[in-house]
Amino acid sequence: MDENEIGSAVVDCAVALPRDLWPGLLETVYEVTLARALERRGLRVERQVAVPIEYEGERFAEGFRADVIVEGKVLLELKSVEHVTPAHKKQLLTYLRLTGLKLGYLLNFGEALMRDGITRIINGSLDPIPLSTRASVRGNSSEEGFSQRHKGIGDLKL
Repeated sequence: MDENEIGSAVVDCAVALPRDLWPGLLETVYEVTLARALERRGLRVERQVAVPIEYEGERFAEGFRADVIVEGKVLLELKSVEHVTPAHKKQLLTYLRLTGLKLGYLLNFGEALMRDGITRIINGSLDPIPLSTRASVRGNSSEEGFSQRHKGIGDLKL
């Protein structure tokens, strides 16, 4: 399964979660339930993955923890905040650079509509664009049609 297929599964599962779990819960609730939903689709999911960093030639095991890594290819940064800030997007981009992964999703479960809380970021992209902004240009912006429209939008070229 490539990054784009994994990304489609992530979006499908993330959009489905708020129907069962009301917005406003802690990130950990969304992390465990999203991980389970992805595992049920047969995907390998790692939670709270310790990622070491190097500084002045020295390696530190306490670098940071990636919320979720799917299939060793796609990094998910989960939030449960009123609004995503540019700092949140930069955080994910930094995590992608440090891990060497090419694709990440910033998932904010604090938004009223989950589609508004999904941002796809490609390692090397200087200007991440929320998926809801790109998808709404194509027409229907309902939750049900959102995950279908996501397929093929900005596919990662490896």
